[in-house]
Amino acid sequence: MRIDVISIFPAYLQALDLSLIGKARTGGLLRLDVHDLRDFTTDRHRTVDDTPYGGGAGMVMKPEPWAQALTAVLDEDRAPAEDAVVETRPVLVIPSPAGEVFRQSTAHELAEAEHLVFACGRYEGIDERVAQWAEERYTVRPLSIGDYVLNGGEVATLAMVEAIVRLIPGVIGNPGSLTEESHADGLLEYPMYTKPASWRGLDVPEVLLSGDHGRIARWRHEQQLARTADRRPDLLPPTV
Repeated sequence: MRIDVISIFPAYLQALDLSLIGKARTGGLLRLDVHDLRDFTTDRHRTVDDTPYGGGAGMVMKPEPWAQALTAVLDEDRAPAEDAVVETRPVLVIPSPAGEVFRQSTAHELAEAEHLVFACGRYEGIDERVAQWAEERYTVRPLSIGDYVLNGGEVATLAMVEAIVRLIPGVIGNPGSLTEESHADGLLEYPMYTKPASWRGLDVPEVLLSGDHGRIARWRHEQQLARTADRRPDLLPPTV
């Protein structure tokens, strides 16, 4: 998989050099490049924002630097022959509180893509025409990681990239870990425990020490249902 991230704060994305994503990059499972949007400006101040039409607080990111940056990323993606046709469009992810909610199912969908591009907006966001212009070149996906507002798209990009890349075969050492976790089956994960069996007056549930795998499986499923009902009842199917 190839991922490109465009931001005015490229250092923000240095966390992608760490842990499993860093290993996936060095191991050849992932190509990930971070681009500074200011490199695609033309004035000496490297300006990327301006005041909004219609008035209002804040600034809006100018369209031309984005068009230049997104075109450059596409140019890198083309085959050497000038008349070659790219078989699939890259997916342009625009982190935005106005986007559709990013879920585990979204992560699985995007993990199948060959090329993802993340456009990290700042201020009041990116000029709306950028997404309209990009629709002729990319599959555009405005995505939100929750019902709150961040200062920019970098944090959301870090979260989405981690959720997506861990699903690429070979990134997680034990593939079974992906099937026994929250949201894998639509429910939250059951409680987890490790040694010692008794810690500061708190004991591991007896069933987990029984060695009865069928009983343990039933207990874990019951815990999933109870935890989901308590913390995320919206995930449970409607009752008739």
